[in-house]
Amino acid sequence: MARVLVPLAQGCEELEAVSIIDLLRRAEVEVVTAGLSEGPVTCSRGVVLVPDTSLDAVLDENFDMIVLPGGLPGADHLDKDERIRRLLRRMAEQGKYAAAICAAPKVLASAGLLQGKQATSYPGVIDAMQLPDTRYVDQPVVIDGKVITSRGPGTAMDFALELIEKLVGTQRRQTVEAALVRPG
Repeated sequence: MARVLVPLAQGCEELEAVSIIDLLRRAEVEVVTAGLSEGPVTCSRGVVLVPDTSLDAVLDENFDMIVLPGGLPGADHLDKDERIRRLLRRMAEQGKYAAAICAAPKVLASAGLLQGKQATSYPGVIDAMQLPDTRYVDQPVVIDGKVITSRGPGTAMDFALELIEKLVGTQRRQTVEAALVRPG
């Protein structure tokens, strides 16, 4: 079974976090949510999420993918956390997936994962960083090798469905998507 880590930082975007967690679990992917610190996480719009565990408790565990929800100040907290950067680098060295949405692709950039890659983000986030080796693409979801990025809350379902496809295949994605009754 595919295993995914979703770090939750105070001030993360709840629509993105919940869409990622929910859709991956519908696809029978094991999702572990981990708070940067102990206790509940208050999201950017006041929704309170209770992580499965703390980041410290799972730092040495193996995951197939790490997915970073965006939102502010959540993405800033992720970006300032050296544990997240180390984890991203280690997973990249192991050939694992790294995914981020909204403002969180800047965390991938800080960890060096966007060098030589195409990526997207919430408007003004990546392009403001002036990354000469990163090509900004104005698309809902951008996949470049093992790096997957997306724009924001409005693209969260598309993003999560792409993650499902990469982790467990097209058929499982189609099954999950059909049950969502999305407009054609």
